[in-house]
Amino acid sequence: MTSDPYAGVRYQPDARHGHVESYFIKANDPRGARAVWLKATLYAGERDPSRAVAEAWAIAFDRAEGHVAVKTGVPFGAAHFSKSRFDVAIDGCTFGEPATRGSLVTGERRVEWDLRLSSNGGPLRHLTVRGMYEGPFPSSKLVSLAPDATAEGEVRVNGRTWDVSGWPATIGHNWGRSHAPRYAWAHCNVWEDGREDDGKGDRPRQDLVFEGLSAQIALGPVLSPASTLLFVRNRGKELGHRQWFGVGRCEQEMTFRRWRFRSRRGGSLIEGEFWAETDDFVGLYYPNPDGRMTYCLNTKLARAELALKMPGGGERTFRSKAAALEIATTDPNHGVRMYV
Repeated sequence: MTSDPYAGVRYQPDARHGHVESYFIKANDPRGARAVWLKATLYAGERDPSRAVAEAWAIAFDRAEGHVAVKTGVPFGAAHFSKSRFDVAIDGCTFGEPATRGSLVTGERRVEWDLRLSSNGGPLRHLTVRGMYEGPFPSSKLVSLAPDATAEGEVRVNGRTWDVSGWPATIGHNWGRSHAPRYAWAHCNVWEDGREDDGKGDRPRQDLVFEGLSAQIALGPVLSPASTLLFVRNRGKELGHRQWFGVGRCEQEMTFRRWRFRSRRGGSLIEGEFWAETDDFVGLYYPNPDGRMTYCLNTKLARAELALKMPGGGERTFRSKAAALEIATTDPNHGVRMYV
């Protein structure tokens, strides 16, 4: 069971400003053919922050059969969000650890799930000090409650059953006053290199987790330089490189389909690239409390290449075809099909 003081809901109905918040669960087929992404969100507009809406989302990513995306929404008062732990219930769907269950239907699209989750390590806090979580800076906060977890159970997609046995997973939590107008976020704990097939198509997992993001905020009519946060857990050791508003030894580039980054500090290196084809993405509408729209280009079937050098060690390159990549933009001409 994950334990973190920021696992509980951060929304305050008596606040005088808008709010967005989400919990998410991601699980990947180790072969890179399928993935499931489950999300519980809160949205409170600027006009009346006390009247929030809670939504449950489910996306089944499938290279062969195509993707299926569904969601439902209810008033905040009709949902349950624990103030102390990851425990959420929205319209019959439950999100938490060690179990998450639900059934969502939109038209002829249906996703059902019954999963058990177990964490393979402690939480990851992306921000350096407690004041950054409690104060106004940065405007968006995030915690990985379980950056490396394991999912067991099954998912049903339009009547087809997926056996989710030992799928690598992650659990995250983020909140703030709005969505950043431009960001890239990536995560991977499924790597191909150096693994032997067991004859069933499954392979032992390497003890390596990567998570990173680059984000720009609005400064009047222009965007700020990017802040980039890169984190690695490898064989019991942690490495983190942070850059705020372009200050620091970190290079990054994001497009609608790709995110590249490179940071060398002392004897360590984190350099990588996450990318996907247009058909691998699912477009999602992320409205902001002030009425502006952010478009999230979301895939859990991204390719990844990561060059890593831990302090005192040699450099290695890892590759994956089962990575998560999200690209956010306010430009509607991004070319990705919008689903929900």
